Amino acid sequence: MIRGVLAWKPRTILSCGALLVGIIAFADWRIEFNATLGFLYFFPLALFGIVLGWWQLLLVAAFCTLLSDRLDPFMNDVEVARDALIFLTISTTGLLSRAVTRSFRAEVEGRARLQEEGRARRTAEGQLEFLIETSSAGIVTMNPQGEILFANPSAHRLLAVSAGTLKGRNISRYIEALGSISMPGEGGGVFRTEMQTRGRREDGEIFLADVSFSTYNTPAGHRLSALIVDASENLREREEASLEQLLAGSRILVAAVSHEVRNVCGAIGMMHENLTRRKSLEADEDFEALGSLVETLKKIASVELKESIRPEPATVDLNEVLTDLRIVLAPFCEESDIELLWNVPENLPVVQADRHSLLQVLLNLARNSQRALNLTLEKQISVSAVAEVGRATVRFTDNGPGIPSGQRLFQPLQKGAEATGLGLYLSRAFMRSFRGELRHDADHPGCSFVLDLLTVSTDLTPESATEENATNSALVA
Repeated sequence: MIRGVLAWKPRTILSCGALLVGIIAFADWRIEFNATLGFLYFFPLALFGIVLGWWQLLLVAAFCTLLSDRLDPFMNDVEVARDALIFLTISTTGLLSRAVTRSFRAEVEGRARLQEEGRARRTAEGQLEFLIETSSAGIVTMNPQGEILFANPSAHRLLAVSAGTLKGRNISRYIEALGSISMPGEGGGVFRTEMQTRGRREDGEIFLADVSFSTYNTPAGHRLSALIVDASENLREREEASLEQLLAGSRILVAAVSHEVRNVCGAIGMMHENLTRRKSLEADEDFEALGSLVETLKKIASVELKESIRPEPATVDLNEVLTDLRIVLAPFCEESDIELLWNVPENLPVVQADRHSLLQVLLNLARNSQRALNLTLEKQISVSAVAEVGRATVRFTDNGPGIPSGQRLFQPLQKGAEATGLGLYLSRAFMRSFRGELRHDADHPGCSFVLDLLTVSTDLTPESATEENATNSALVA
């Protein structure tokens, strides 16, 4: 019944309470017997307590007490005491009704809230369970002793065990590094971290594991949860890419050095040919042996390494390469107190280049700039790019002292060069390997290098195609 009354609208409750007050007042006025009907006002006050505030209830109680006093036809000596008792009774009834109503409503709202939270929790638990069961990564939880408490299907597949058999086993049997983790003591905090380690499957196969793990607290004590991913394929791909890059760089280096050796051998051969015209050296065995050595050196330097020619030229999105450069260069400049000025548009074209080689050229220029800026107070490195028809240009500039004129920048093994002195020499060789060019702009303030790259067009009009071919021919020449 109470629930039904509470469901009424406030206007309906107030109307019913007012009607009861009117009925009681009329009865108290018309019915004559030596008793007061003022105590009956606690019924409408009980209704008013559902919707009115405490001070409103006191006003209504005072009004009902006044009606009871004025409408009662009998006078007696205890009228004041009777009115006080009536006011106290009906006001207490109203206030009690208000308190009970508020408590009942709070209980109903609390139950509804708990039910809603329960539904939300069950939904979240269902979603979490679905994610765990369908995750491609292995997920396990362990106690402080390393005993596995839970493992999802991917963990069973990853560790090559039958479904549902991991529970109760020790994680050290499969990933030793996880079993050696010390959990915090009582009252200790939680930690989250990741590591790369070796894992062992049930059949003894070793694999590389990327592990993200964290501790958490439960009423039963500390627990450790771990997310395990097999990174063996990534390792293979990374090492194969590194090997391919090493071989490509070696081919370029050997080809460039062979070219230089051929030039030297050509000069020596010419000198040897000139000396053969002298009669005094005709029968000299040492001179003839020198000629044989020169010819042999020419043959060695002329051996071409067989390159793995791709069916199509390698292409790369220049925006992606420069974005990778910025990711590497930003912390590098911050550590060296160098201001990085970046002026690269977002609509750069696809260019002919090897991604790793082009990035290595740019990083080599960055290292050279860092050394050049060591004695500069205000250090700046500027990277800009512009695209034209058939070509894209990247300019790498620093505000260092610059390079004195007359220096042969791209010659290997120069005097005074740091390390091997092959940095710029190899950088230009890399650029030329994909029909690009690296040049020094002496007219630009500071030290400025320009990288010229051929673009790859997918949609060209006949006029623009002709212009692009002419530009490419000029750039390669």
